[in-house]
Amino acid sequence: MLRTTRSLRNAAAALAVLLLSGTAAFAQDASGKLVIVTSFPKDMTTAFQQAFQKANPKVTVEILNRNTNAGVKYLQETASNNGVDLFWASAPDAFEVLKGAGLLQPYKPKVDGIPAKVGAYPVNDPEGMYAGFAASGYGIMWNTRYMKANDLPIPKEWSDLAKPVYYDHVAISAPSRSGTTHLTIETILQGEGWEKGWRTNKEMAGNYRTITERSFGVPDGVNSGAFGIGIVIDFFALSSQASGFPVEFAYPTITTIVPANVGVVKNAPNKAAAEGFVDFLLSPKGQEVLLEPAIRRLPVNPVTYEKAPAGYPNPFKDTSLGSQVNFDVEVSQARYNVVDALFDQLITFQLDDLKAATQAIHKAEAAIAKKPNDKAKALLAEARDLVAAMPVTAEQAADPQLAGAFTVERKSAKDAVPERQAQIEQKWAAFAKENYAAARKKADEALALAR
Repeated sequence: MLRTTRSLRNAAAALAVLLLSGTAAFAQDASGKLVIVTSFPKDMTTAFQQAFQKANPKVTVEILNRNTNAGVKYLQETASNNGVDLFWASAPDAFEVLKGAGLLQPYKPKVDGIPAKVGAYPVNDPEGMYAGFAASGYGIMWNTRYMKANDLPIPKEWSDLAKPVYYDHVAISAPSRSGTTHLTIETILQGEGWEKGWRTNKEMAGNYRTITERSFGVPDGVNSGAFGIGIVIDFFALSSQASGFPVEFAYPTITTIVPANVGVVKNAPNKAAAEGFVDFLLSPKGQEVLLEPAIRRLPVNPVTYEKAPAGYPNPFKDTSLGSQVNFDVEVSQARYNVVDALFDQLITFQLDDLKAATQAIHKAEAAIAKKPNDKAKALLAEARDLVAAMPVTAEQAADPQLAGAFTVERKSAKDAVPERQAQIEQKWAAFAKENYAAARKKADEALALAR
């Protein structure tokens, strides 16, 4: 009897240790190569790679780094001969694209303590095709020394970045090259509405110093003082602060808190290791890795915040974060490629013309403030409307026929694309060029009247 009781106690203790570890039993028995396609930076992937391999010494993790859009296309193109086990990225709408294409398989993590939602957003896919492991918000990062040296006020809202004082001091990455930037643009569109949201995006863009190809180019530029302000995902700013850079960050009112995700790829060669990695991300050890200075993500397990440094954002306590935007991932998915193409054709590839029109508007605005003139004011309003005008409506952007035309991701304006995609993009580019030239002309006329 004593021996039986002792055996039961030993078994219970072993089970408790297993449950506390937050990883499934089979994960400890996993072996072989685990291939992960991810858009996350090396500082983050290396930390998790090493921690997981330490906990699972029989598994070798291979990281294939792609930006979000390129990662999705890679999985689509290699689906018939898949060699990838996991897709690991920030943008939930990218996972919806893969889910809709049948390129993910369901897995329910074997970890307790994860809430159903972060803010207003579900942590996990309701159908179990992907799981959230960290939360992120989008906002404004700035270099405090740069701001002081250039006598710039601190921006707190997106509309602030459209003010003349910020001309040539702001940077962003192209949403077609960065899934996190795409989410930022889409959040503004959903939070403010299609027409007003694009007006805000274009008015901010008129002040851009540059548009980088990768998302990390923005925090790098802010950290070094190449420009003062960057539109970034929160962890870029938080990790820069932890590394000692003189930067600060603010969440605008119009933002959203959404989970960064991981999903097991359909026909994953090493399903056991893939599922084990998912469980590790959500385990106490995995969640604590998110707090490391080089990473600084927001954990999805509320308990982990007890180990966070002072002042660390906590969306489970600060319910104002992301409360103004009920982000609709289906709306985002339906127009994903259209939004990227619109941004490139109206902003990225037309930045010089947009900046010229914006500068002319700023000059006219300043002159009218000193010497009011009703006709000049009317011309200035027309110029602003020309800049803000869009070639398509929200309804048209979500039309599958239009969205289906965008099958090739551009890296530059010179890249070859299918004929229909090229025709639409050329039409949008011509629309932008014509409107920006007309806006500049009206602004110049307004300036002449106000002198």
